[in-house]
Amino acid sequence: MNKLEQLIKWFEDKEKILVALSGGVDSALVAYASYRSLGELSVAVTADYKTLSQEELESAKKICSEIGIRHIVIEYNELDNSDFVKNDKDRCFHCRTQLATYLTKIAKNEGAGVIVDGTNLDDLLEYRPGIVALRENGIQSPLVEIGFTKTEIRDFSREAGLSVYDKPSNSCLASRIPWGHRVTAEKLTRIEKSENMVKQLFGVKQVRVRDLGKEARIEVGKSELYLLLDLQKVSILNEYLKEAGFESILIDREGYRPGKLNVITD
Repeated sequence: MNKLEQLIKWFEDKEKILVALSGGVDSALVAYASYRSLGELSVAVTADYKTLSQEELESAKKICSEIGIRHIVIEYNELDNSDFVKNDKDRCFHCRTQLATYLTKIAKNEGAGVIVDGTNLDDLLEYRPGIVALRENGIQSPLVEIGFTKTEIRDFSREAGLSVYDKPSNSCLASRIPWGHRVTAEKLTRIEKSENMVKQLFGVKQVRVRDLGKEARIEVGKSELYLLLDLQKVSILNEYLKEAGFESILIDREGYRPGKLNVITD
């Protein structure tokens, strides 16, 4: 029995499942396996909060359409949460605690006894206070229990026919703001628009526009760095970002890697 079969089997003795679906490949595979096992007794939920990009929301909707699973989209404003907005090292803990509250309420309304997410083994190697919050609220991670790595998730998602199998990892827009800098609606909007512009101009798949106040730091996947050598396009980007409120722009020649902003700044 391979790991995908084990994942499908993991759901067999469950009466009804709620899948926290982000729009990425990890939770997509969980939703796929849950639906394969339980059919209509499996429901996906996506939180459309202020730090979720429109691109991720559309991805979540597409995933559910491909799988056939019923999809619930909930809306709330994380910026009403003062613990989240202050953006300290526990920002993700506060975010996921709030999310868990909504998920638990929906699970009760739906009669679902179990809530699951897409956390995998690779996630446990990073500083992820949000995972702690989810565990404290009883949310389970079958990918961790079975032992899925990110590479395996992509391989099995391709095998399952999920279009997001090669989708670059993403995170909420607030992760582009260094700890210690308050999260605001204005910052989130200009980050999302700036990242969309980088994608449109250069054709990159993975991008982060780090909002350092007056400076924007551009990170793209290491294999895509060469795409940023077009000086004419760089000039267009500079003008766009300055109009968005940034005074200076830095292209990070080391490329993207997770956790680069996990520091407190003055």
